[in-house]
Amino acid sequence: MASSLNVAPACVDDYRELARKRLPRQFFDYIDGHSYQEKTGQANVQAFEDLQLRQRILQDVSRVDTSTEFLGRQMDMPVVLAPVGLTGCFAKRGEVQGLKAANRANVPFTLSTVGICSIEELQQAATQPFWFQLYVIKDRQFCIRLLERAKAAGCDTLVFTVDLPVLGERYRDTRNGLSGNGSLLGNLKRGWDIISHPCWLLDVPIGGKPLTFGNLQEALPDAQGLSDFKGWVDEQFDPSICWEDLNWIRDHWDGNIVLKGILDAEDAKQAVAIGADAIVVSNHGGRQLDGVPATLAVLPEIKQAVDGKTKIIVDSGIRSGLDVVKALACGADACMIGRAWSYALAARGEQGVSHILDIMKKEMHVAMSLTGVNRVEEITEEILVR
Repeated sequence: MASSLNVAPACVDDYRELARKRLPRQFFDYIDGHSYQEKTGQANVQAFEDLQLRQRILQDVSRVDTSTEFLGRQMDMPVVLAPVGLTGCFAKRGEVQGLKAANRANVPFTLSTVGICSIEELQQAATQPFWFQLYVIKDRQFCIRLLERAKAAGCDTLVFTVDLPVLGERYRDTRNGLSGNGSLLGNLKRGWDIISHPCWLLDVPIGGKPLTFGNLQEALPDAQGLSDFKGWVDEQFDPSICWEDLNWIRDHWDGNIVLKGILDAEDAKQAVAIGADAIVVSNHGGRQLDGVPATLAVLPEIKQAVDGKTKIIVDSGIRSGLDVVKALACGADACMIGRAWSYALAARGEQGVSHILDIMKKEMHVAMSLTGVNRVEEITEEILVR
């Protein structure tokens, strides 16, 4: 936190610092890190910081409303909790805690294929439909089974991640031994990293069992821990998939389909052509190919390319409600946040996620008021300094 009394967290950066203190280094770096030299991850945040809002006065902003309709659902603000793997390692049954906070805030929650909690566990806790995220994996029959389970749990939106045919190298994970094949000294260091965080140790490894990939248990029924799943998961990324292969998704899913990982206007047009209900303009939070543009930089071109024929979500680098307003002004219909809610979850669980969502909503309200707009639909590039 910034120099002050530090009585309470006020923003995402404050929750990041609290998460850094509470989590073992290997799990904090998993949330916080990017791929390779981390240039794209830095560029994502910088792009929002560099974009300026145009302040207006005397505009009658007495009826500011942050709510919006998106994919047939009324939301209290245009924010979606992005799919984040391993969140059950950040806090006890972390996906469930995140879901409850999202339900309370009336925004969608997206469960990752590689979440700790299963689809069925979230179904038991949900008071609203949640979204399910699916990776491109080779075992198509298992994919179909996951889709059947998601549908049975009431999921109405599928987020299909298309930017992971291969896995980008994340140097922090390698340095921390999360990539496996650690030395004896490395394993001892990792063990000390765990036991030197007793509050987390009691909450997650002891109180948060089972620590397995709940959605993948059917594929590996004898797996006892995360390491047992690693080989199977690594082998399942499918570099052969192409646009034509996506037809089988529609054959087995009659709800909304959102393609996540679009960073080029030509790919956005292809997504429209195959009938995607929405796309996520994303560079995977800077965790895949380093050296690609920030999402905010390509958003206007993609907006022009799709020409209103599909909804646009943007992620990567969003740290505040002001950033949400900036993203909408650049052409997005909604935003996904990943690290923001992960930091809050790791720091203070469900309460932290609820707080960060409340902070972002209030920040949106202020940004809209001081740029002279009352409704989300009124946010355009006219509120930006160009």
